[in-house]
Amino acid sequence: MPVTREQVLIEALPYIREFYDSIMVFKIGGSIMSDRTIMEDFVRDLVLLKYIGIHPIVVHGGGPEISEKMALFGKKPKFVGGLRITDEETLEIVRMVLVGNINSQLVTLIGKHGGKGVGLSGKDGQLLVARKKEPVEIEGVSVDLGWVGEVIRVNPEILMITAGKSYIPVISPIAVDEEGNNLNVNADTVAGEIASALGAKKLISMTDVEGVMLHQEDPSSVISSFCISEFDPMVERGIISGGMIPKVESCVHAVKNGVQNAHIIDGRAPHAILLELFTDEGVGTMIEKG
Repeated sequence: MPVTREQVLIEALPYIREFYDSIMVFKIGGSIMSDRTIMEDFVRDLVLLKYIGIHPIVVHGGGPEISEKMALFGKKPKFVGGLRITDEETLEIVRMVLVGNINSQLVTLIGKHGGKGVGLSGKDGQLLVARKKEPVEIEGVSVDLGWVGEVIRVNPEILMITAGKSYIPVISPIAVDEEGNNLNVNADTVAGEIASALGAKKLISMTDVEGVMLHQEDPSSVISSFCISEFDPMVERGIISGGMIPKVESCVHAVKNGVQNAHIIDGRAPHAILLELFTDEGVGTMIEKG
């Protein structure tokens, strides 16, 4: 028997009731940000959540677009452990793309679909205070990541004010250190830190893979859920590797620090947020405390 529209709404009702007046942090990045149709669906979902009493907060990356812009300036991107090596020139490109382009586009889209977006970076209200990351050891060699930061403090007051006044905050992951220097911070890490500081109900990472897969490149092997204690063994076994490590690590950090659940979902699927939040089956991978 086909599912009727009223059955869909009835299935959603207990979830709407559970999530009412809660904060949810959404991280979006990867190649999905260059697809206009996906972005339109994502923003429509955010505005819908706002109208049914949920407070969405968005943290965005912009890796592919940053790399494209660097190529125009004759610079070749370099990554270590999923983190971009950031010299002064690269930092200026990162700021230009994240703050001047992607952030403003998201805010404009939110307005187009009936919401009120407000663009922020980690510098605003000292939302994100960071310090320069220490050099990392790669095969016995010390590698300086440059102007790459790690968050030492989140001051969420500006988010509480804006989200509480019916705005949807959209955050670029540029932080500031104690001396006022700008630092490039991994967007997944920022999302996890903000979700923790706010005591968010959920952290949802929208990416361009189906979730955490037992066998990489095999979408049918998506792991529907796992406990945070399983993270380190999964990294050791190579199930979680490369750029997926900071994504899952930020989710684990958030759940350890009071976020109820974290999710990694395929942002390419139409209205993936609604399917994850308001259906019994859900999509992607959920990370829970256990």
